[in-house]
Amino acid sequence: MKLTDLDVIVTAPPAPGWGGRYWILVKLTTDDGIVGWGECYAASVGPEAMRAVIEDVFQRYVEGESAENIERMFRRTYSSGFTQRPDLTVMGAFSGLEIACWDILGKARGRPVWALLGGMMNECIRAYTYLYPLPQHQMPAFWASPEMAAEAAADCVARGYTAVKFDPAGPYTMRGGHMPAMSDISQSVAFCKAIREAVGDKADLLFGTHGQFTPAGAIRLGQALEPYSPLWFEEPIPPDNPLDFARVAQAVRIPVATGERLTTRAEFATLLRTGGAEILQPALGRAGGIWEARKIASLAESFGAQMAPHLYAGPVEWAANIQLAVAIPNLLIAETIETPFHNALIKGTIRVENGFVPAPTAPGLGIEVDEDLARAHPYTGDGLHLQMQDAPCDYVEGNVFEGGAPPRES
Repeated sequence: MKLTDLDVIVTAPPAPGWGGRYWILVKLTTDDGIVGWGECYAASVGPEAMRAVIEDVFQRYVEGESAENIERMFRRTYSSGFTQRPDLTVMGAFSGLEIACWDILGKARGRPVWALLGGMMNECIRAYTYLYPLPQHQMPAFWASPEMAAEAAADCVARGYTAVKFDPAGPYTMRGGHMPAMSDISQSVAFCKAIREAVGDKADLLFGTHGQFTPAGAIRLGQALEPYSPLWFEEPIPPDNPLDFARVAQAVRIPVATGERLTTRAEFATLLRTGGAEILQPALGRAGGIWEARKIASLAESFGAQMAPHLYAGPVEWAANIQLAVAIPNLLIAETIETPFHNALIKGTIRVENGFVPAPTAPGLGIEVDEDLARAHPYTGDGLHLQMQDAPCDYVEGNVFEGGAPPRES
């Protein structure tokens, strides 16, 4: 099972673009003809530059190697250029390649990936969804409306979901952490109140931010949300301040969750050692892949922390998340995105059923990728997968975060 061929496909989901402007899919083929699929969740450079990084990592550390030797390939990549430290872009490239290796290994053995990670722990995976507008809702009004959010939450509960995520506290800017506007705190409280009234005790509230705040600002906001008992307070401060997460966790009576922008167990270990997070949210297309995420889960278990794999990408990374989730004992919940394009790209091979995802039984990642569909939607824009705004927090007019929905390029 020597790895011989690489293909990188950058596909753009149709409007409204839930999951990002584009998804970077990786296709690996072995010398005996087995095909494996992976996905890179990387946003630091543009997709064509990322393609070059993926090709470079493949040629240096993966090509000609057996798909079984995942630890060896990881160590080569992690050490690339005399580094041996977390590197978002390089490890993002490796993550997609590594996921594809597990897809190959499962297919070669006729077993799902979870069976190679220690076997089945969870027969079905509790899923959560972001609150997206219903057909009757108008954008951008939806993102600033507690009433519309409550309607969307009630719809999610009716479809079987037991947790919903929303993030009304915007903005997220390149300027780093800021003190929230009082209007942002008031709006966040209004969202929590309306959604809690709509769902009662049928669903958990997952309060998202994107590292917008200083520790003091995060504490002010978090304490205001405590009466509504959210399940978590997500990424309240920027990820480059790992020690400061503990300050927030100690001052706010809501579990802190984070991890979307972290890579490798080295960064997650710092959070665990300091008590900075109770819930870890690795994005498997960035964190180092499935095996590294399995190590992160083991570390978390030793600290009494739980795992909630993150998803703001395509369905290949989602499939990797689900395989990991089936195998680990300290799973809390896994993110999902339901759109016709997500579903079509993997031909409906993994689905949410009444708020849960049954453990896949097909070999490898358990998916069948529609390669023609992926190639039929090339990305032609010049924006990154996600982008932070230049403008600072608006303390006069207030702020609206449009739910991660990127504006469509003309």
